[in-house]
Amino acid sequence: MPVCRSLGDGIYEVRTSLAQNRIARILFYIDKKSRMVLLHGFIKKTPKTPDEDLVLARRNKASIKRGLI
Repeated sequence: MPVCRSLGDGIYEVRTSLAQNRIARILFYIDKKSRMVLLHGFIKKTPKTPDEDLVLARRNKASIKRGLI
């Protein structure tokens, strides 16, 4: 599996392995100035990215674009 993949709506997931056989995920998007904007991070416990984590990332992206964060 690639280290980074698209989750739709301009949101991407980057994966990394941690100690004790844990897997971390960071959800992000690339802004108009080509900067990586980190939206949400979590320790992955299921094969699929949990819907609530993706919803939170989308909400954070919308808040950032409105200038609230």
